[in-house]
Amino acid sequence: LDELVEADVITYSAAISACEKGQLWLEAIALLRTIQDQRLEPTLISFNAAISACEKGLMWQVALDLLNAMGLQKVDPDTISYNAAISACEKAAEWRTALALLAEMSQNTVEPNTVSYNAAIS
Repeated sequence: LDELVEADVITYSAAISACEKGQLWLEAIALLRTIQDQRLEPTLISFNAAISACEKGLMWQVALDLLNAMGLQKVDPDTISYNAAISACEKAAEWRTALALLAEMSQNTVEPNTVSYNAAIS
């Protein structure tokens, strides 16, 4: 097969998700940037996987940066986005930031769930 398969946002998102599973947060961020460099639009799934990778890599500040970047990309964070960011803060003992994110969820009409509350109070 001499044909070249062109990567799309779904391919990149799958690769970001694989990085998350392998705790390769830096590679996940690089792939998210590649999506933008290729003039593709990152999706909610792309961002959520990258935020989760940062959570697993104990990179809470990068996770927050990604959560904030979602708005610039016109991607609305969902419960999973916030839960991953709150969990990242929880793992770094940044409980004030976790509680602030929990409050932000309500302000942005994102419904917190049991995971949200558990991560915020841990």
